[in-house]
Amino acid sequence: MSERKLIMLPGPTNVPDRVMKAMTKPIISHRSVEFRRLFEEVEEGLRYVFQTKNDVYVLTASGTGGVECAINNVVSPGDNVVIPTFGVFSERAKDQVLRRGGMPIELTIEWGEAPTVERIREALEGREIKAILIVYNETSTGVIVRDLPKIGEAAKDSGALLIVDAISVLGGDKLPIDEWNVDVCVTGSQKCLACPPGLSMISVSERAWEVIEKTPARSYYFDLIEAKKHKVEKETPFTPALPLYYALNEALKIVKEEGLKKRIERHAICAKAFYEAIEAIGLKPFPKAESVRSNTVIAINAPQGVNVSEVLKLMDEKYGVVIAGGMGKLKRSMFRIGCMGMISQEEVMITINALERALNDVGFRLKLGEGIKAARSTFSRHA
Repeated sequence: MSERKLIMLPGPTNVPDRVMKAMTKPIISHRSVEFRRLFEEVEEGLRYVFQTKNDVYVLTASGTGGVECAINNVVSPGDNVVIPTFGVFSERAKDQVLRRGGMPIELTIEWGEAPTVERIREALEGREIKAILIVYNETSTGVIVRDLPKIGEAAKDSGALLIVDAISVLGGDKLPIDEWNVDVCVTGSQKCLACPPGLSMISVSERAWEVIEKTPARSYYFDLIEAKKHKVEKETPFTPALPLYYALNEALKIVKEEGLKKRIERHAICAKAFYEAIEAIGLKPFPKAESVRSNTVIAINAPQGVNVSEVLKLMDEKYGVVIAGGMGKLKRSMFRIGCMGMISQEEVMITINALERALNDVGFRLKLGEGIKAARSTFSRHA
């Protein structure tokens, strides 16, 4: 830790050395036996993390590219898509549907709150809906949609597809794709999987394929029909980012070695330690209810009169810990901490200590060490 900064952003996150080392493997042909073997290993690892028997694909793109892939393969111009908007990323998803020519049925939710299944069912009544698009974990507000299993049931009952943006949560909290009736799910490499940025992964249900095969004018680069054709030969339609494939394969091995259940429990304990620590310091989480607090993105209201940028700079340059401010209208009023991937008691303690000291440096009145004490108590109870 003394030789590098501790990256506690809501992505990208810290990457294990063995994952970084995997990227130094020799370049191979992406039409070779060696790549087909790598393809199969990655596919198996992704099915484990997604908890699905469905098809899974790797895209050389950011998470936003993955969401665009999902939308462009499912939504045709004029299709109705129910989208709750409760932060920056859900608003971006709405804009992506608009650019595709879809008709977003927007459910405007106050930032800090989460959409409920009741709101979704109301939006489904009396309309022909192609899909429901949910950002499961809104990275900009630290809010998670705990009604997602019920929303999956509502989607299935109505005949609409359920598309889920799980970029900042898959591998860090519960998300059994098949059990929760998720038809298309997207995640990113640089979040809870603790892999470098640059890849997006997507799962596709049989129900989704029935729609995709009828979707006209799909994206050229993000055409899932082409991806499915090449999957037969264990290949990709276009040149993949080979070093990142190696990294992802190694990261997925680490997930399996730990066990998905234990990994999710670890994230939950670390999140609880963060929340108890920040409240002990005298700060308040941004989510309005404890039940919708994310376990992977800790969003904190900045104290009145505290300059967020100054605190971030001190944490980075003086204490070697990098966290994020807010996004959009919350840019100057929030701190966001990534609690994902390589997260343990050590990273939590270092981050809380840096936050306490930086706040103290800018004149915020607090008793140094109270946050550390609260976090330590949390870890002791879960030892």
